[in-house]
Formats: sequence, structure tokens, C-alpha cells
Amino acid sequence: MFSEVPGGLRVITESVPGSRSASVGIWVGVGSIDETPRLSGASHFLEHLLFKGTSTRSGRDISIAVDAVGGDLNAFTSHEYTCYYAHVLAAEAQMAVELVCDVVLDASIARADVDVERQVILEEIAMRDDDPEDVLNDMFSSTVFTGELLERPVIGTVETIEQLSRSQIAGYYRRRYEPSRMVVSVAGGIQHTDVLRWVRKAFGPYLSTGTAPVAPRLGAVRGTPRGGALTVIERDTEQAHLCVGVRALGRADPRRHALAVWSTAMGGGMSSRLFREIREERGLAYSCYTSTSAYAGTGSFSVYVGCQPENLAEAVDVVRHELTVARDGLTDEEITRAKGQLVGSTILGLEDSESKMSRIGKNELVRGRYRSVQDELDAITAVTADEVLAISRDLLARPVSAGLVGPYARDSDTPAALRALIAGGIGL
Repeated sequence: MFSEVPGGLRVITESVPGSRSASVGIWVGVGSIDETPRLSGASHFLEHLLFKGTSTRSGRDISIAVDAVGGDLNAFTSHEYTCYYAHVLAAEAQMAVELVCDVVLDASIARADVDVERQVILEEIAMRDDDPEDVLNDMFSSTVFTGELLERPVIGTVETIEQLSRSQIAGYYRRRYEPSRMVVSVAGGIQHTDVLRWVRKAFGPYLSTGTAPVAPRLGAVRGTPRGGALTVIERDTEQAHLCVGVRALGRADPRRHALAVWSTAMGGGMSSRLFREIREERGLAYSCYTSTSAYAGTGSFSVYVGCQPENLAEAVDVVRHELTVARDGLTDEEITRAKGQLVGSTILGLEDSESKMSRIGKNELVRGRYRSVQDELDAITAVTADEVLAISRDLLARPVSAGLVGPYARDSDTPAALRALIAGGIGL
């Protein structure tokens, strides 16, 4: 159920009869793309600071309140939004609503806490840098979205985190954390009328009349995708970690379901084309998969391969060959299997209250309208072979970008097959 209350705040719930748990989330339409270069990392910095205390609760009080009932309190930041959430017993749902609202609305942002969390985030950046796949993810995004706000890492950089001041972060918080940018989503053993009453009480003076909700982002792309770029980071690793792909579709693109089917058939499971050929038939890699990302106005399709450096050239050849062959279309059996995989995984992924809370909250924030699970399943089932063929040919004609992490000091040390793929594309 959905309600809009004064202040432009949106409240959406999904009651699950018989459920003994509840998940409470506040989705704030503020992410890294709202930052200026000087404030890079501020959204994620705030995510850390909001758990450090409010005017009525210390950071320890916040932790004790959740631990005492066996719950979980956490948050995450993305390019386009930040989510603060709690997972508790249904009997503690009111406490969770009050706690999460207090954390989001009344954070103290004390100078001492800023200094402590600055060090924690620098440790987090160091931890990312020790993980080749995490480094690769940020590097590929930076490469494929060059020229867009999406190219900057959500976590910021060592330089920006070291320079962000308490006043800059507090100002960013005050200017952007408004009810009109927020969606409260609750799922599990709750009733909508109860949640609405708890939320109204918790937001209290923050709810003002005459303010409309901030509309979903339109996501205008800044310019023509440049693509055709290779970024290499040298690491003394046993494996080469490659992510190669293209700009793809924004989340509102009606062809997104066809893209999901095609991506799944190419590298979404153990029966997919790339996994079968690269791992099962040739033993070139342990891990190989495709993935997609979707934002307002743009997105990406990519193939990941982690293999020993001496296998990288052959793995690249296989990726290029399989993508090239895909221009002739997939078999009916592959498309049916991919649709079945997507339908099944969608249903299985919504078994718990946390996933239900995430689905309804994110949908309301980024799309501004409710879509039922059945709507999504029907859209997947309705995808045709012609639609899959059309989207594959569209994407395979686009410039190819890649990120590579491994024992490569210079671009010229990378396999010629990879450089040729970047220079010439898939080759339709």
C-alpha cells in the first residue's frame, strides 16, 4: 500500500501475513552523482556518520537498541541513492521505524566522529584496493561512463576523503536530506495504517504542507559515449581480472527485459554460452559471468573473466567469438531457459522481508510508480526472440571498453587480442 504525507514524504508497505519479521528502510534520493568533484565521497561519508549519534541517542545507544532485540541495522550508498535499513522481529517494527527515522533526520555529525569515520573510510578504500575485483568494478565504471557523473567512485578517493571538512559534510546533509527526497518502505508482519502512524509521529515537525515529492531522475546523458577505452591497473596478482563491455540501457528503457534475457543466456549461469565455453569446455577460468547495470538514462553490459595471465588472450578470443556469433541470435531453447532462470530467481530472491522492502522502496524512489512482481514476471515472459536479437545487435555495434587488473605494467603488455577488441569492437 502507498501513502503520500505532508512534506512530499512517501510511505510504501507490503504486509506479509504470518511473517514474524519486518524490514524498515528509508531511501534517500541522494548519491554520488549529486556531488561536486570537491565533495566526492560525501554521500558515503554521511552513511557512516548518521549511525554515530543524534540529539537524543549516542552511537552506542543506537547499537544497543538493535542488538538487544537481535536485529540488524545497516546502510548502503550508490550513485543515485542511499538506503538506511533495519531488520527486526515484527513485534519491534515500531521501535525500528522510530530508530531509523531518528538516525536519518537528526544526526549530530560531531567533529570528533568525522575524524574517526574519515579513518574508517580510508581503511575501507585500502580494503577495496586489496581486492582486485572491487578495484576492477570501480575502474570499469570509470572507463565505460567516462564523461558522466557515474565515472566517479561512490566511496570517493583518498584525496577527497582526507580533505572533506565537517562543515562541508553537515552542509551537504542539511541541503539534501529532506522528506521530499525520501521514501519509507516497510515489509513483513506489519499493517500499513500502523506504519503510517509511526512514520507521522517520527517525522513530526519535518512534515510541512505544500511540498511535493521530488520526481525520479530523468538521467540525461551528457554526450555521445566515447567508449573504445582500455584502463589497466598493475597488481602483483596470480590472476588477470578482466571486465569488458559497452554502454547499455537506462532503467526506463522498454528493451531492458530483452537485455536481461540476452545477458542471462550469454553468461548468467552454468549453462550459459560463455561459462560453458570458457570454463567447462576449455578450463580457461574459474569465474566467468555477464552482468548489467541500469541508471537513469544509461547503463552497462559487461563480461567478467578471472584467469591466469597466460590464458587471457585465448579467453578474450572466446569472448569476442561468442559475442560475434550471438549476432545471429539465440536458440529458442536458450531463450526459454534464460526466461525461466530470470523468473525463478526473481521469485526466490523475494522470499524475505528485507528483499521485499528493498524492491518496493527502490521502485518508488527511482521509478515513481509501483510495479507488482507479477508485472515484472509477465514482462520477462513476454520477451520475444526478435527483441533479444535486436538488443544484442544494438549493443554489439557500440564501442567496447575494458578494465584489466593484473601483472601488466603498460597497455602494451596486455594481449594483442584485447587491444584489438577495444580498437575494433565486436565487429558486426
